Amino acid sequence: MQTGNSIIMHAPRLTIFETAADLESWPRILPHYRWIRFLERGPKQSVVEMAATRSGIPISWTSEFEVDREKMELRFRHLKAFTRGMRVVWTFTETPSGVLVEIMHALRFRIAALAPIAEPIIGNFFIHHVANQTLHAMKAHLEARA
Repeated sequence: MQTGNSIIMHAPRLTIFETAADLESWPRILPHYRWIRFLERGPKQSVVEMAATRSGIPISWTSEFEVDREKMELRFRHLKAFTRGMRVVWTFTETPSGVLVEIMHALRFRIAALAPIAEPIIGNFFIHHVANQTLHAMKAHLEARA
């Protein structure tokens, strides 16, 4: 399963990147996020528990989280539950229209026979929807400040 979301934001690229990298601020600026807890903090990687809602349905997951300031990428690797093994990459690209912020999710389902059922539910109903909310709320927050 692969799914992607993107949006153009009108704010400085570094500001967008640093805002997205500051996971602890997400519950304040993204209304659908319930909490983010750091379970481990490391110089390059951390482990975080994240919780949001999808149309009132509570969801949570645990991820390894890496901030790559050289490449200006945020990377997550889900560690538990249905999305275990999923890789998520945020990128921030300057364009003439503004900064293109993209979130790509890639997951190989552990039980291949369930993929045709799981993909529309996990990929489309949950992941794509929550990522879209995240991008739109972050854009509104950043552009209101710019």
